Amino acid sequence: MRLSWDAATDNVGVTGYEVYVDGQLKASTAATVRTFTDSQPASATVTYTVRAKDAAGNLSDPSAAVTRPGDPGTPGSNLAGGKPIEASGQAWTFAPANANDNNTATYWEGNAGAYPNTLTVKLGSDADLQRVVVKLNPDAAWGARTQNIQVLGKADGATGFTSLKAAADYRFDPASGANTVTIPVTGRASDVQLRITANSGAPAGQVAEYQVIGTPAPNPDLTVTDVSWAPQTPNETTAITLRATVKNVGNLPSPADTVDFLLGGALADSVALPALAAGESVTVSKSIGTRPQGSYLPSARVDADNSVRERNEDNNLLAAAGPITVTQAPGPDLEVLDVTPNPASPAAGAPTSFTVQLRNRGIDPAPAGVTRLTVGTATLNTATPAVAAGQTVSLPVTGTWTAVAGGATITGTADATGTAAETNENNNVLARPIVVGRGAAAPYASYEAEDGAYQGELLQADAERTFGHTNFASESSGRKSVRLTSTGQYVEITSTVPTNSIVVRNSVPDAPGGGGADTTLSLYANGVFVQKLQLSSKHSWLYGTTDQPEGLTQTPQADGRRLFDEAHALLPQSYPAGTKLRLQKDGGDGAAFYAIDLIDLEQVAPPTAKPAECTSIADFGAVPNDGLDDTAAIQAAVTADQNGTIACVWIPAGQWRQEKKILTDDPLNRGAYNQVGIRDVTIRGAGMWHSQLYSLIEPQNATGSINHPHEGNFGFDIDDNTQISDIAIFGSGRIRGASDGSEGGVALNGRFGRNTKISNVWIEHSNVGVWVGRDYDNIPDLWGPADGLQFSGMRIRDTYADGINFSNGTRNSKVFNSTFRTTGDDAMAVWANKYVKNTSVDIGHDNSFTNNTVQLPWRATGIAVYGGYGNKIENNLVYDTANYPGIMLATDHDPLPFSGQTLIANNAIVRSGGAFWNEDQEFGALTLFAANQDIPGVVIRDTEILDSTYDGIQFKTGGGTIPDVKVTNVRIDRSNNGAGILAMSGARGSASLTNVTVTNSAKGDVVRQPGTSFTFTNG
Repeated sequence: MRLSWDAATDNVGVTGYEVYVDGQLKASTAATVRTFTDSQPASATVTYTVRAKDAAGNLSDPSAAVTRPGDPGTPGSNLAGGKPIEASGQAWTFAPANANDNNTATYWEGNAGAYPNTLTVKLGSDADLQRVVVKLNPDAAWGARTQNIQVLGKADGATGFTSLKAAADYRFDPASGANTVTIPVTGRASDVQLRITANSGAPAGQVAEYQVIGTPAPNPDLTVTDVSWAPQTPNETTAITLRATVKNVGNLPSPADTVDFLLGGALADSVALPALAAGESVTVSKSIGTRPQGSYLPSARVDADNSVRERNEDNNLLAAAGPITVTQAPGPDLEVLDVTPNPASPAAGAPTSFTVQLRNRGIDPAPAGVTRLTVGTATLNTATPAVAAGQTVSLPVTGTWTAVAGGATITGTADATGTAAETNENNNVLARPIVVGRGAAAPYASYEAEDGAYQGELLQADAERTFGHTNFASESSGRKSVRLTSTGQYVEITSTVPTNSIVVRNSVPDAPGGGGADTTLSLYANGVFVQKLQLSSKHSWLYGTTDQPEGLTQTPQADGRRLFDEAHALLPQSYPAGTKLRLQKDGGDGAAFYAIDLIDLEQVAPPTAKPAECTSIADFGAVPNDGLDDTAAIQAAVTADQNGTIACVWIPAGQWRQEKKILTDDPLNRGAYNQVGIRDVTIRGAGMWHSQLYSLIEPQNATGSINHPHEGNFGFDIDDNTQISDIAIFGSGRIRGASDGSEGGVALNGRFGRNTKISNVWIEHSNVGVWVGRDYDNIPDLWGPADGLQFSGMRIRDTYADGINFSNGTRNSKVFNSTFRTTGDDAMAVWANKYVKNTSVDIGHDNSFTNNTVQLPWRATGIAVYGGYGNKIENNLVYDTANYPGIMLATDHDPLPFSGQTLIANNAIVRSGGAFWNEDQEFGALTLFAANQDIPGVVIRDTEILDSTYDGIQFKTGGGTIPDVKVTNVRIDRSNNGAGILAMSGARGSASLTNVTVTNSAKGDVVRQPGTSFTFTNG
């Protein structure tokens, strides 16, 4: 009797009577030869035996045996798909999540030059590993490359990674048809890491798809098998009980845990779950009280905190087959739908009337009552007739409000005197802002996190809004934000506008060693998951106690600042006004905390079509969204326009990588760096949300490709007659400055000259957004200060220094209808410096900053003027400066003198001023600082200064004089730690005060410190 195994066919052959596999009968025959194919898993090692049987049916002892070895490379599945994945860093938008999204068209790329790059997928529990598969885009455009890769693993409970496969070079070549490498590994791990130390085709590691093939190790496995509720047809007054059945489908017992009940994805309540043996199930229930009318899809989630190590971490959530429908209860229910002012945008002093849209959403009539409108300090009560069930009425409000500069909040309240017994008493109030003549007409609506619904910690600044010591609230809009630390915590707002985009101002933790970390946060709309938002701390977190920006470091320590950054995304659809948008920390959102400050919603228009007269950069070889540098193509297109070969440069929708400044080649090679800008060029894009230029290499690391250590490797150098519109420039800067003179780059810089207009350009993550001017001695032959320069619709965010600085003799130029947020120096400034051709002629003059909104400068001033004449600051809104004035006139930085008039008119300055320079200097919200020269001709009128950290208006000690300041129609309220108006002990000069009101000031209304010669008179 003989037994054999054919490895090629996996067939077992026998000469004999019966075949047993591990003691079980598999086949019998009287023939001399019989074969069969076994169905045992290919991974298993199986022993086959043969026993003889006599005529009486008696079996002999095994007389033959053969062992088939298991094949661990054949079975198993991809355990990494969609699992939490993180990296040591990322290049721009090439996030780690791209590497396990089952799409080779997207990819992760590490930080340039920051080897080793690591990419780690968290499987959730231990698995027995067989191999990892690393893929790149198979498109031939990628080209061949070799990456040096080591595979490491960390098992449950382990404190560190161990090597599973030693580092080796792996070649990726689309010419082979796959661009994929397979790396065999063995071992058990829950976290599997790629460690990449070289890439011949890019400055960092790249992975389009990362697969981990294996089988789950023995563990419990909790899953929800059923979700139900009672009663089946509740109304608004009926308490609802939710039920869930949970089963342990694993092969080990599970410990006690909890079950979360959710409605529309939002946590409703939790209930305890007992320990379950393998295969055991239990039903748990919880009353969640009443809910307003509507449909709610219930779901249940077990082990939400991932405290139970399971074979499968992706089967813990189950939604019911259909929603709970909560019907209306009998009774009326009044709500304010809208409040409409007339005129819609009143001027200061204009009588303003209002119309309220009032609806009875109940199923019974509402009795007559009172609708109340409060706006500013005015209260307008209007008699309201009875409103039939389902009826909407337009109710003219009795009385008017006199518009006050700076605007107010309108609050409409239905049934203000409580005459109606309503089914819902919590939906009677609607609040909305009314803006009067100030600020930018931004295309987005902003929402404070703390004004929405939230589960998390409310962060509030201390009384002095202390800065620089990791004070999140001090750096928050409104000096408040909300921190999420636990799974299920959220911030939820209700949109007042339709939107297909979102911007979130947030702070997430730095990497332990500095340099930033990437994470996700979950977005829901009306309880339905929308997408993961990609957040990063790469462009936040500077450390140190010094206030000298070049002295700050990226090495973590106790004192952090520049804590916030922004994340933005286009959404998969448009959501109407009234949508509840929720930012929620889900189980896969791995940051230790999320500080949520502001949310912007905007209905972004589709990409604009290419104008007929323009030529696309794609015609010059640029390829969107491929991660490769498009600088040569962009430069060729701009040069062709400059030479008159084409009429206009078109940047289509897409992400275009740019790693070198666009400028003009200098045939004379004047200076160590080429500082000749472009001229006579028009550059247009499909919209700032659509046509985006980005850089991955930090300027200080861009050896050989920077325009100048101060100006960097991205954006445009402009000399004259240039128009740029409807694009975004996302820089790679992460520093203000370094000891070697390098900086974080400038998006737009140069001489700018005449007839240059820049509109609708979004700038982020540069050292400076726009620096206008070059020193005369740079290239004297090209001297040409900006004259008539215009900026409009600018969106400048998250810089390390200035937003827009008018320098080197800039004149007759303006910034209007633009927004600035989180600048690291003055958001807007005129610096009439001396580095000009003729100091008696080339003085910064007749520039204006008009109808702009400035928020949250994390260093220096909202709007500043240093010297010159005829400069104007009008109709602006300035909020929340961290440590300096909202508006300042000063003669530090050694400017050319002030002369003529400098006008500060119709501005609002809110929550501004602060302590700086080792916290020894306390700045007012509006500060005049004659450091070493006089500041004559100042007019301050029609201005509101509200909720200042220290003084409202401050005349600061200095070596110069501030004579004959005219202060007219100014309201100062709540100078929290200072005076309404303060003349410091060393201040010199005078001011006349006409129709100036000061209220609620901590240290007096108009105060002269002992020793000052500054005088005040009533106008």
